[in-house]
Amino acid sequence: MTDLSSVRRALISVSDKTGLVDLGTALEALGVEILSTGGSAKALRDAGVTVKDVADVTRFPEMMDGRVKTLHPMVHGGLLALRDNDDHTAAMNEHGIGAIDLLVVNLYPFEAALARGAGYDEMIENIDIGGPAMIRAAAKNHGFVTTIVDVEDYGALLDELKANDGATTYAFRQRHAQIAYARTGAYDAAVSGWMAEAIGEKAPRRRVVAGELAQTLRYGENPHQDAAFYTDGSTRPGVSTARQHQGKELSYNNINDTDAAFELVAEFDPADGPAVAIIKHANPCGVARGATLIEAYQKAFDCDRTSAFGGIVALNQTLDADTAARIAEIFTEVVIAPDATDEAKAVFAAKKNLRLLTTGGLPDARSGGQTIRQVAGGYLFQNKDNGFIGESDLKVVTKKAPTDAQIADLLFAWKVAKHVKSNAIVYVKDGATVGVGAGQMSRLDSSTIAATKAGRMAGDVGLSESPAIGSAVASDAFFPFPDGLLEAAGAGATCVIQPGGSMRDDEVIAAADEAGLAMVFTGMRHFRH
Repeated sequence: MTDLSSVRRALISVSDKTGLVDLGTALEALGVEILSTGGSAKALRDAGVTVKDVADVTRFPEMMDGRVKTLHPMVHGGLLALRDNDDHTAAMNEHGIGAIDLLVVNLYPFEAALARGAGYDEMIENIDIGGPAMIRAAAKNHGFVTTIVDVEDYGALLDELKANDGATTYAFRQRHAQIAYARTGAYDAAVSGWMAEAIGEKAPRRRVVAGELAQTLRYGENPHQDAAFYTDGSTRPGVSTARQHQGKELSYNNINDTDAAFELVAEFDPADGPAVAIIKHANPCGVARGATLIEAYQKAFDCDRTSAFGGIVALNQTLDADTAARIAEIFTEVVIAPDATDEAKAVFAAKKNLRLLTTGGLPDARSGGQTIRQVAGGYLFQNKDNGFIGESDLKVVTKKAPTDAQIADLLFAWKVAKHVKSNAIVYVKDGATVGVGAGQMSRLDSSTIAATKAGRMAGDVGLSESPAIGSAVASDAFFPFPDGLLEAAGAGATCVIQPGGSMRDDEVIAAADEAGLAMVFTGMRHFRH
């Protein structure tokens, strides 16, 4: 093996014809003989590029609806032969196998078929066999063979050939061999993941996760951590599919927090009115509904004005200029919404450090994929928490039943609590959070913190009393003892929503009755670690 390997003969077989004619024309101008198959060969010929059919090389026609065309020693021998091995070259000469120095292949559009919801039989027909086999063969022999699997790399290939008089360097071939194996790995991951779901296999023996690099990040959670952002091809509206209109690149923490904010605000159907969520460190510091977006934003902001500084703002409707102007009054890292008016964009244009993202829609809060967390030596997989509770699911367990207005606040608080780190306590009044306690080791501490924040809100907003008085309170999991509930009652809460299920439920219910609270059980918890 030498560093430079000349490209005299190429095999091109692509499903995505983007850039194909330009590539073929450039290779022909460099004196490269081109082998091709099916539609690729036709497209090149129609453009005037000289092409030799693979069938003429293998002396076998394409058959079985194209399932068999490149699975042949004349192809794989040309890709796998070691040019500096006498036995290999002797075998090539004996059997008339010509060396293939460049392979350009992209695979059947399996992922695209999956994205559009194709049926089982169509998905099966979009599983490529010959393509991955050739890619793996060429990449294995990268000491001599160059492998290109992405349209975006055609330009780099041509630059490399021109810079080296029709040859490629070993470093170039190595890099593209790695890209090639990652591509076949991602492809197989998509196939196996789809099939597991299609046959109802919830915990397959082996699970593979693949992603495509979207952004190399400056650093991770902290400056000493390397990081990158990968997308999985999902069309779910959110940070990965959003259009960024302005501002510097998103950071690791921006992406994480923006995702949390948008998933939370998606809990609130825009048909039911505007809603706004403000997030800091993946926890909501304020969530509210309003008659208008600006009213919803102001109510969310008032919940915790201190924490809102430098936060992420998510909206469930199109951002308008008035709301944009109000948001711009303080430093905000990211604003994400389904859309934004031109006037709103103009307001933000003066804020060069503010990132504005639009997604074209909201994700479905009741559907989604899986969450993945790495632990030492493995991964934890689970379905996304799509649990939903409606009014008909509530079980009144106290002597006092909640009023209609209280039920509305209880369900609002429950939706927010689902997105607060455990242990989570959320106070809500009139469709807005007024106190949030997150991530504490005891539920009592979360209750205390939420009540304290409500008291701070009173001072910030100029209220004569804590807004927790007369509020609804949600707990993401059951109260193991009455103390957390009594803390909420002491702060002024009048009704409670919680999962129930504690061994001491009877004690907690009795304490609620004694405190004059209305309490409902959901039968569902929302731990979020």
